[in-house]
Amino acid sequence: MAYESILFQSADGIARITLNRPDRLNSFTSAMHAELREALAQVSGDRSVRVLLLTGAGRGFCAGQDLSDRAVAPGGAPVDLGESIENNYRPLVLALRSLPLPVVCAVNGVAAGAGANIALACDIVIATQSASFIQAFCKIGLIPDSGGTYFLPRLVGAAKALELLWTADFIEAPEAHRLGIVQRVVPDAELKDATYALARQIADGPQIPVRMIKRLVYQSLKLDLRTHLDLVSSHMSIVRQTADHAEGVAAFKEKRPANFRGK
Repeated sequence: MAYESILFQSADGIARITLNRPDRLNSFTSAMHAELREALAQVSGDRSVRVLLLTGAGRGFCAGQDLSDRAVAPGGAPVDLGESIENNYRPLVLALRSLPLPVVCAVNGVAAGAGANIALACDIVIATQSASFIQAFCKIGLIPDSGGTYFLPRLVGAAKALELLWTADFIEAPEAHRLGIVQRVVPDAELKDATYALARQIADGPQIPVRMIKRLVYQSLKLDLRTHLDLVSSHMSIVRQTADHAEGVAAFKEKRPANFRGK
């Protein structure tokens, strides 16, 4: 379908969603949320897609919520922010995290508020040298939405998360990398190539193990060790029977690159 607030491309196993409101720093509107839900459903239902890339157009990744989209007419009732979260941000975060395939986020500039937390909902974040992150909610008398109070403590620890959430300080890309908020920092001009290279490397890998690894890592965060090891054993019994496992072993013995086909 044709989109107005995002760009969607898919080729050779890699899908790319670009937030495309550069004049508003790709801030969220209800229309953008609807288009994102449609695009993510399309990715989820397409078995040919092996990796999803998420990025923003222009000079920033996403400035969070477009407050003008919530403008209230004089004398009108205030916007129910809880309803907005329930209808838009909650489904978006859950859709990103429930995708069985890897999601790589390329942050090109500022990621503020909900924009920062949508990046954290992805599996891997690559940022430019000029990128920055800010949890701006306290500055406008709100609490973080989009999973900020969930993802940030798991990445940086509870005390550091509280500091960042309370102060609403900007975190520049090198510091975000040191804290574990982003996994790679690259020169601004190299973001597109670096992100695609990583996505290509993952997409060329054995897709059944790739998806199982994602599932196991996130499940491990809420399971005890014994239960997790039991899950690993059951998953290993499946992947050892795949054609990709046989191809990987053969390629190793023959000292050649493996040609994984995802079966």
